[in-house]
Amino acid sequence: MGWVFSYIFDVYFIFPLAVILAISQALISYYYADKITLAISGAKEIKREENPTIHRLVENLAITAGLPKPRIYLIDDSAPNAFATGRDPKHASIAVTSGLLQKLNKPELEGVLAHELSHVGNYDIRL
Repeated sequence: MGWVFSYIFDVYFIFPLAVILAISQALISYYYADKITLAISGAKEIKREENPTIHRLVENLAITAGLPKPRIYLIDDSAPNAFATGRDPKHASIAVTSGLLQKLNKPELEGVLAHELSHVGNYDIRL
């Protein structure tokens, strides 16, 4: 495919175009990957009024870890799962499935949330 483009277009046209596309893709990925991930997974933000328990758990863990409290999302899925996403701790989100909330007791849920917050604190969420 690259050979076809180089045959049709001048190399001085293709290189700047490739650089612009690469930079654009990197910026879109950096700023919108978390939103895309949450949208693809069907996550809906959990408001404090809807589930104050999980908000208190995350808030206490975030204070203990010295991190800002991330947004919390719920994915309607019976499988127990959770993930953290975002570009830095100020823009982090944690998503949990409804199956996780149903199957785990409070100490177990706290352990899962602490694990996800450790990803936020270590900047693993950028990957």
